[in-house]
This record gives sequence, C-alpha cells and structure tokens, in this order.
Amino acid sequence: MPLHFLTPEATATPVGGVVTLTGAEAKHAATVRRVRVGESVTVGDGAGAWLEGVCESVSAASVAVRVSTRSQIAAPVPRVILVQALAKGDRDELAVQAATELGVDEIIPWQAARSISRWDATKAAKGRQRWQTIAREAAKQAHRPWVPEVSDPVTTTAVAGRARRDLVVVLEPTASERLSALAASDRDLLLVVGPEGGITPEELTLLHGAGATLRRLGDSVLRTSTAGPAAIALVSGALGRW
Repeated sequence: MPLHFLTPEATATPVGGVVTLTGAEAKHAATVRRVRVGESVTVGDGAGAWLEGVCESVSAASVAVRVSTRSQIAAPVPRVILVQALAKGDRDELAVQAATELGVDEIIPWQAARSISRWDATKAAKGRQRWQTIAREAAKQAHRPWVPEVSDPVTTTAVAGRARRDLVVVLEPTASERLSALAASDRDLLLVVGPEGGITPEELTLLHGAGATLRRLGDSVLRTSTAGPAAIALVSGALGRW
C-alpha cells in the first residue's frame, strides 16, 4: 500500500497538478519514510480529499507529487465520538491513538471527578494540541481520509447535556446491559470512558438522569486506554463500517 501524507494543499490541487509537501511533513516523507522519485503515494487534507500520484522531486524541504487521481470521500454518518476521561501517564494518549486508528470521528477530553491528571487553562491548550497531533499521526498511519478533531475539554455537566440530541453511552462495568445489545440509531454516538478510578456514582446519576444509557462491554474490566477502542471496534461492526 502506498505511503500516505497530509497537507492542506490537497484541498484544491486538481488532477494533473502538483501537490507539495513542505516543513515537517516533507522531512518525514524524505528522511523517515524515505520516499523516492517515481514512487506512488497518496495525499489527503484530513477532510475527505484523497489524491493519488507519483513523486517528481524529493528533498527534506519539499516533496512534489504529480496528481493522477482525485476523489472526495464523505464523512461517516452517524458519527462515533469518544469522550475520554483524562488519565495519568500516557493512558489517555494511548486511547486517542488507538481510537483514531479504529475510526473515531471526534475526541472530547473529559475532566472527570476521579481524573488524576488535571488540566488548567494552560495545560488544556497544550493537552488538546498534543492529542490532536497524536490523532493526526494515527490517522495518517491508518490511511484515513478524515482526521478526527480533538475538541476542548468538557465537564460532566457538558457531557450530560449532549444527551438531548445525541445517543450518549456510558461504558460502565456494573451496567446490566451489554453494549453489543444497543439498538441502531441515526443519531451521533458518544462513547463515554471514565478514568482509572472509574466514574463516580454522582456522575453516573447525572449522566443517566440526562438521558444517557449505561452499558458494559463484557464480564471483564478494561483499562481506560482500551475500553474506548474496544467499544469503537464493536460499534463499527454494528454500523457497517467494518
């Protein structure tokens, strides 16, 4: 499979034109992935544009690709959104990476009550950018035409408010019903994953009272880094994505 790269230039480059990778993307293509003149690659803009072409020139500063085919791939509907609680170490980042590879459409950082990691205003901006970088690289590795957006961090009240228009599913090991038994819906699906210490009873009450449904994945208790990706894999099959 050809290597895949991302650049905003892909949005407007027509068939027969040249799309140019510059900056860090060119350096990555030339020095890390070692693309060569005459090699076929794919290039996207992370928003549905998908180009195929051949490298005409390669350097660490610039990689020029002559476009042979172009398509515009629609965003999936309904959307699958991961609400990921902040977690200690790199567990939340591992969740972001795996969820992106598995097809999540948006990622929302959640400052849960039991989150050991805490984002103040400064950390929130840096943390969101870090997650967005991870999502971008994971989407590129997975050859995804759409790069999921990482939104601003939210509170539990804000997550509960989404239940007015979206299907909010809280992954809770003590829930009586399984996620696999969830009925199909045309609403966007929010999968809510708690931190290492779990979601507090107060948070569960607030979310359930707002209209969220509580579901368990199975009989085992998964880490915060694996629960979201496992759920995304399951619902992707139910939605016909896989």
